[in-house]
Amino acid sequence: MHSPNFTIPARNIRSSRLTRPGLFLAAIRSARWLAGKIHERRNRNALMELSDEQLKDIGLSRGQTESDVHVYSRY
Repeated sequence: MHSPNFTIPARNIRSSRLTRPGLFLAAIRSARWLAGKIHERRNRNALMELSDEQLKDIGLSRGQTESDVHVYSRY
């Protein structure tokens, strides 16, 4: 017969606890990176929709908005 008091060895619990936070943090970092890229893309698209006069008002030219290096980028 099976005993109702089944225990899991401690080494299995420790190893699963070490793995899960790392995976969880990696998932959070990935989600934040993706959200940042989506935000950058939305900003870039918004700048591309502005007219040349509107871009001049904020101190940008059409060439600056079309390049990969943007004024609003953190990098």
